[in-house]
Amino acid sequence: MPELPEVETTRRGITPHLLGQSIREVMVRRRDLRLTIPPSLSSIEGLHVTQVLRRAKYLIISFEKNHHIIIHLGMSGALRIVDPATDFRTHDHVAFTISNGKQLRYHDPRRFGIVTHFVSADPFSHGLFDHLGPEPLEPEFDAAYLKNAWKSISRPVKVALMDNAFVVGVGNIYASESLFHAGIHPATPAQKLSLPRIKKLVASVKDVLLKSIEQGGTTLRDFLRENGQPGYFRQELFVYEREGQPCRKCKSTIVKITQAQRSSYYCPSCQKK
Repeated sequence: MPELPEVETTRRGITPHLLGQSIREVMVRRRDLRLTIPPSLSSIEGLHVTQVLRRAKYLIISFEKNHHIIIHLGMSGALRIVDPATDFRTHDHVAFTISNGKQLRYHDPRRFGIVTHFVSADPFSHGLFDHLGPEPLEPEFDAAYLKNAWKSISRPVKVALMDNAFVVGVGNIYASESLFHAGIHPATPAQKLSLPRIKKLVASVKDVLLKSIEQGGTTLRDFLRENGQPGYFRQELFVYEREGQPCRKCKSTIVKITQAQRSSYYCPSCQKK
């Protein structure tokens, strides 16, 4: 699943092609995604793009006259900038022809993503953004905030870290990696963490995410950047999907467990409860 670094990489990649341009045509080839694509999506035709934003794993493309489209890449989605003459692939469900002669295409084999439209003076007023916690790379996500948010949370820290109510966009890969670098066992109850350990975890989350964004996102089976090339962060992973392999720091064997129906990976020597 594309996580926050992949979505941010995509945002940065498509922004230069969209900003200040208008949409000449909207082509919907299939509407039955996670949410049905509304007929009002075509109302952005002729409007100029004013900004391209990200909230959690959502992309928001804003237009003049307070129009916005929200895109979520779901489990397998990707956005690409292509020449309009390029043949459509089987799972290219939406295409936006841009006034600069290029085309933005939304590709989603599993159709678990979202492409929707709304009108509002506030681009973050849509119900999809309700109940979301702070962005992990913003100053408000700090140790004092997280210590207070988790003061009565008995769930394992790995599960709590992936809860968008506490912080958005820290998915399975980056939660595992952040906990490793912070030296915290994924099964540790969130409320048991001391302030110093939470400070280390917050710093690790920010560092891991920033490094991944810089390198273009993690290479996943289903994720491609806007130019069709995979990200490059996969080679830097310390624990994720490395079950049975030696720890890159201490040579102990990486262990895999299941938490909240998701796989967690950790080093039993480097990470303590």
